[in-house]
Parts: sequence; C-alpha cells; structure tokens
Amino acid sequence: MSRKIAVGILLIVLVALSGCGGSKPASHVASAKEGLTVKETSLVEKARKDLAKRLGISEEKISLKSIESVEWPDTSLGCPEEGKMYAQVVLPGYKIVLEANGKSYEYHAGGNDLVFCQK
Repeated sequence: MSRKIAVGILLIVLVALSGCGGSKPASHVASAKEGLTVKETSLVEKARKDLAKRLGISEEKISLKSIESVEWPDTSLGCPEEGKMYAQVVLPGYKIVLEANGKSYEYHAGGNDLVFCQK
C-alpha cells in the first residue's frame, strides 16, 4: 500500500472517530453557564491549564467565555502555520474562548488535538 493511500485511510478513520459522541448541532454555542458534555469539559480544562501556564497565573483566574462546535476545513484546525501543509478534510471540533485579565484567548480542538490560536 502506498504511503499516500495509508495516510488517506488514517485521516478518514480519525475523522470518523472524532465525530462520535457529540450530540449538539454544529452551530451550537455554549456559554459558561450551560452544562457541558464530558468531552467539552475535558477540553476546557486542558485549555485552561495551558493558558494558566502561558500567562503564569492560576487556573481559577481564567473563565470560559464560550465553546462552539465547529467543522474545521482542514487539519490546521483554523490555525495554519506558515510553511506547513495540512490534510484537506472536514474535521469536527470546537472553538473555545477563555478570558483572563480582561482579554480573550482562543483554542481550537479537533480529533485529539488542542491548539492555542491567537490571530
């Protein structure tokens, strides 16, 4: 089997697996006051932990502004890095917006990845 075919099959499997378990429509935006799924809670906790480390503050000083189900058009999760190539597949995921010190910070999640995405 060629490497391109193997990579293609792997991406199809990852996309199929990442879509399991989400019951909210793609347009759903949850505020901090709504109940979150276990997956959403886990992603928010990971993002808060990462942001606390980046800013050198405690996690308690970071609040969830919103979490939105999205479909990323490729594996860059909406945060492409210059010079990198990304598989062009639709990838279900989330856009998470956290707030600390009066400023918003964005994280994008899809598959098993969570990336800090400041534009």
